[in-house]
Amino acid sequence: MGYPMKRRQFLGMLLAGPLLSAPSWAAESELAIGAAINKAGRQRMLSQRIAKAYTMRLLGVVPRQAEQLQARSRQLFEAQLGELQQLAPTPAIKQGQLDLRQAWEGYRALLDQEASVQQLPAVLAAADKTLLAAHALTGQYEKMANSSAGQLVNISGRQRMLSQRLAKCYFVAQAGLNSSQFQTELATAHREFAKGLAVLNQTPENTPEIRQELALANMQWLFFEQALNGSERERELAQRNVATTSERLLEVMDGLTARYEKLVRS
Repeated sequence: MGYPMKRRQFLGMLLAGPLLSAPSWAAESELAIGAAINKAGRQRMLSQRIAKAYTMRLLGVVPRQAEQLQARSRQLFEAQLGELQQLAPTPAIKQGQLDLRQAWEGYRALLDQEASVQQLPAVLAAADKTLLAAHALTGQYEKMANSSAGQLVNISGRQRMLSQRLAKCYFVAQAGLNSSQFQTELATAHREFAKGLAVLNQTPENTPEIRQELALANMQWLFFEQALNGSERERELAQRNVATTSERLLEVMDGLTARYEKLVRS
């Protein structure tokens, strides 16, 4: 679907490297905490995005782009692991970082093997284990921020993950791997995304710039829903549309999360 975008292409930025330049991590500074919530939350998204790309490769959905997407997402995950280590002021956060690294090492070991349908269940399980560890770490950083703005960074950042989880579940169901389970997970992720978007639309902290970004997010969400409901009679086209619209929604939600991050220090 050739939907025009008002922002630079997010995929291209991921292929170039981390979205955020490495900040100077002043211990317990509000800016560092906001960035940490954002980065840890982005690790949640990457866990699902990598699994999405892996499944796309198995299905033959734009396989060259999917392979590149998987590789660059791995690079970004590794880079952010190192960046997050620069802010570990509490034992809980240090333990959260260790748990995330251990989960990632197991996930990475599976990704280093040749991709196969037989390996897919283990990859999906490792992706969700990494997701849970990243979510726990994000929550620890949010507690440290102790502000409504920090909570908004977390909520908006989680929407990024849900955009990729929805697409991942769609592709796994297309691959025929316990499709009823993943159809259920897809429906759950759909409800959670809609709920999170409603919360963000109604928050009183929204600035005019954030409201404008939210309008774009609402539009891209409609496009993504349409793609997820694509006709099976045009399966190949429907799959490409899900791949494309999931990335466009991710791009918008990442920009929105960055705007909420700025509220943490304002």
